[in-house]
Amino acid sequence: MKPMTRTISDWTTRVLLPFAITLLLAAMPLGVAAQDYNSIGEDGVMKLAKRGNKKDSVDGKKDFPRGLKVWTIDERFGDITPAEPDTVPFMFMNSIFTTGMNGEYNTTGNLGANRLNRIFTDRQSYDDFIFSHGYDYFVKQVSDIHFTNTYSPITNLSLNTCGNRTNGEDHFKALFAINAGKRIGVGFKFDYLYGRGYYQENSASLFNYTLWGSYLGDRYQAHLLLSTNHMKQAENGGIINDNYITHPERFREKYSENEIPTMLQQNWNRNDNLTVFYSHRYSFGFSREVPMTEEEIKAKKFAMASAKENEAKKAKEAAKRAAEKNNEEFDEEEYEKQVALDKETAGNQAEPVDTTWMKSEYVPVTSFIHTVKFKNSERIYQAYSNPKDYYANTYETLARFSGDTIYDKTRHYALDNTFAIALLEGFNKYAKAGLKAFAHHEFKHYALPDSASDARSYNEQTLYVGGQISKTQGNTLHYDATGEVGTLGASVGDIYIDGTADLNFPLLGDTVQLAADGFFHHYAPTFYYTKYHSRHFWWENDDFKNVTHTRLQGRLSWERTDTQLRVAVDNITNHVYFSTNYNVNENFERLNNTATARQCSDNISILTASIEQKFAYKFLHLDAVLTYQKSSLERVIPVPALNAYANFYFRFKLAHVLDCDLGADVRYFTKYNAPDFVPGIAQYAVQENENIKTEIGNYPIVNAYANFFLKHARFFVMMSHVNSPGSGGDYFLTPHYPINTRVFRFGISWNFFN
Repeated sequence: MKPMTRTISDWTTRVLLPFAITLLLAAMPLGVAAQDYNSIGEDGVMKLAKRGNKKDSVDGKKDFPRGLKVWTIDERFGDITPAEPDTVPFMFMNSIFTTGMNGEYNTTGNLGANRLNRIFTDRQSYDDFIFSHGYDYFVKQVSDIHFTNTYSPITNLSLNTCGNRTNGEDHFKALFAINAGKRIGVGFKFDYLYGRGYYQENSASLFNYTLWGSYLGDRYQAHLLLSTNHMKQAENGGIINDNYITHPERFREKYSENEIPTMLQQNWNRNDNLTVFYSHRYSFGFSREVPMTEEEIKAKKFAMASAKENEAKKAKEAAKRAAEKNNEEFDEEEYEKQVALDKETAGNQAEPVDTTWMKSEYVPVTSFIHTVKFKNSERIYQAYSNPKDYYANTYETLARFSGDTIYDKTRHYALDNTFAIALLEGFNKYAKAGLKAFAHHEFKHYALPDSASDARSYNEQTLYVGGQISKTQGNTLHYDATGEVGTLGASVGDIYIDGTADLNFPLLGDTVQLAADGFFHHYAPTFYYTKYHSRHFWWENDDFKNVTHTRLQGRLSWERTDTQLRVAVDNITNHVYFSTNYNVNENFERLNNTATARQCSDNISILTASIEQKFAYKFLHLDAVLTYQKSSLERVIPVPALNAYANFYFRFKLAHVLDCDLGADVRYFTKYNAPDFVPGIAQYAVQENENIKTEIGNYPIVNAYANFFLKHARFFVMMSHVNSPGSGGDYFLTPHYPINTRVFRFGISWNFFN
């Protein structure tokens, strides 16, 4: 049976069962409370958390307060940062793409494919397991997970789809969040993506289950996260001849997408990973009386009104029982008149000045922090057949795999522990900044096939010590500087210094923000750049030197005019990267493939400059992002000189209730020798074959769409790549990997409040 084939049992276990559990939990009528973070109200619009006394439109009963608050946490210290729920309707139609919101990623063409950011400054390093980096849109880091706090149970179901059973793409997500009291919040997410692929042997199947929980007490706080991913990607190695796309007139017959020959068949990349994360802290401090916020006052008034209503009901029931006990008839009309008279009498009395809107606030001074993370990852490259002479090298030490069969397997797990002591910001007027001191220990394990056995183990232990100073309170100035140095094991001599700062001030009736960030990193190359063993790719780079990477970046933004300028400079010495080479025969087949990790001792500089601007005139809108890049050594770090995105749309309401954005957007980048994709190592690699390098770019991709928002629901219809030519076009986002032609798409996301 082929690895991509799924049985009815698979569907029941992986899709139907989680979906049924989601609906069951969504139906549970549990009342809860919440704390203050950024929120979305019951109408789906971002707003401050509110409690109200609204009437249910169905049965007239008083509704529960509703709302969802979300935040992210710092992976090292567990510090909380308020975040926006993923329910904002604007640009919802672009959230479905592997290529990113502004189309800034290169991919191998299909939904769920591996990707690489064309903007070098925006590339992330993530963890040591490089094989999952290209799935960063699906495999979320701990610092990207949204923890939740809810007024009432909330369920979100999202689906986007296109095509049919043969070539379609489907992505389904279910999220459920609930609270047990105001301090404990829990939730889970199920994420399933299945892209069958419009081209041969290009399907992708990705599963994610994530469970989170949090406890936010005055003295003790904790966050727990469990996440598992299973990802399976069929690899076709790209189409054999680019002329099928660029010059179809050269062929006697017209080929549809699924008829174009590809280099590989029956090849798959598989990735599995599990993350367990727990962060907790205990704080010492003192209590003080402070005024309630406006929202807290409203919440208390809501509770007081509910209490009075309950008391009135109990009093009425008591009066009824007293009348029945005395064999008297209960006159409800007379009772209501007496209650109204009592209220009027009480209302005519002088009301004392209210002094009750105060609360006791616990002010933490010192915190003791512990964070632990365990991550287990496994990657398998499996193949049943390959073209003759496709690989330049075959390592017979793995002879148990005969013929064209490939089963390259590597495993990595890591256990991280961080202990920190924090002196917190703002506990008195002299504490203008927070201070932390920490020690961070990592144990890393790697397994690779070897000439002597199918799995050889490599272990590393590292210890870092460091500190942080930060200012997050106030409206004018914020900053954060963190430094650490390796003192034990493989990390000895490693240095990491990171810093951010922003200054906010009024200017000519507008709010201006001047922000800067940067880092200095001096570190040993990660494991898979120094060692990798497989049937056709093998390297040992123990002589690699430490990498030095420095970045300085500045941002200038104007709030009222929606303008942002960015300039960044990267400087890298001893840069490590992947490269690939191959030959092309008379049939355009790419044979004798090689790939390896390399290091460049030259000093490389990358300049990035971008401008983001939003224009609006009545119902007309134009949003644009323009980015310029220049690499001092294109043969090692190739980047397009210009990357652009523009979105032109009309914004209006239908029937006074349905918000609509109707428009089209375009993404474009100039030609450059983009990195090629190497299925055997699942990495983007620089092209080394000087005489046959392939350029991509200089082709606009246009999508036309209608994006809607109605109270609890977001939905869209779209025709992607609407400018797909009838004949000829350089629509590649990776050499030899064309994107889909014109495709009709539909997506919906619905919030359910219980």
